[in-house]
Amino acid sequence: MPSPSDAQADLIAYLDFHVEAGADAALDEQPHDRFGEPDSPAPTLRAPRRAAPPRAVEPPVVAVANSLVPPPGAPPPVVAPRTFGRAASAQPDEAASDARVRARQAKSLVELERILADFDACPLRFTAKNLVFGDGNPEARVMFLGEAPGADEDRIGKPFMGRSGQLLDKMMKAVGLDRTSAYIGNIVPWRPPGNRNPTPQEVAVCRPFVERQIELVDPDIIVCLGAPATQTLTGSKDGILRTRGRLFPYTLPNREVKLLATLHPAFLLRQPVQKRLAWRDFRALRALIDGTA
Repeated sequence: MPSPSDAQADLIAYLDFHVEAGADAALDEQPHDRFGEPDSPAPTLRAPRRAAPPRAVEPPVVAVANSLVPPPGAPPPVVAPRTFGRAASAQPDEAASDARVRARQAKSLVELERILADFDACPLRFTAKNLVFGDGNPEARVMFLGEAPGADEDRIGKPFMGRSGQLLDKMMKAVGLDRTSAYIGNIVPWRPPGNRNPTPQEVAVCRPFVERQIELVDPDIIVCLGAPATQTLTGSKDGILRTRGRLFPYTLPNREVKLLATLHPAFLLRQPVQKRLAWRDFRALRALIDGTA
């Protein structure tokens, strides 16, 4: 029999799995065996007190599989499309072009965050609870970039606040960093529904904002956590296990800085054996900071 602490740890891991999968709301305090419950009796309908007089009506419609189907010969009903700002109608190229224009207008991180909060051409904005812009020291030499917020980050409004954030804090601490000496962000600032990966179109729309965010922070070293961030900023098509530990050049408006690719903390939580590779990468990061690499 497992000890109570082991059982609690298993339960917490089980709940974390469902939260990461997007099941972050309970329907009732107690579980129900829907298959074991007896069938509910059919409701009885009371007869009307008197028959309603006949009147002219529109051509009848028939409910089929939760949809309304007009009878044969009748024209189909016109349904207005559901829209969320410009997100439902804006084409990806048009939205990305608009994002570039707006991002260039920002003269500070505060102004960029305000512009991003008003940007309505990315549909993720309308399914997320909060904009997750950045956290840490905006004057730091090191900037960490992940992929997209998760459930905890979406609820709190800051990047890397869940279990992967706790692991990232430990990894930074091991090389003498914390959130007062580093800046943290994501390439996509809104949580995708169900913690799915952001689509290439969503990344393309958000990319001008993260590029401007990097320019305003002006770090000496950029650390990309995971393949999506690495591929977005370097153009590489290789997987993270092939690019991790490599240094790439990244061009800022006035200089060129170094970009280091490494494994995402969420990946390390799923595959703890790979932490040894991440430790090598963070030792290389420490050497870069010290100027010995």
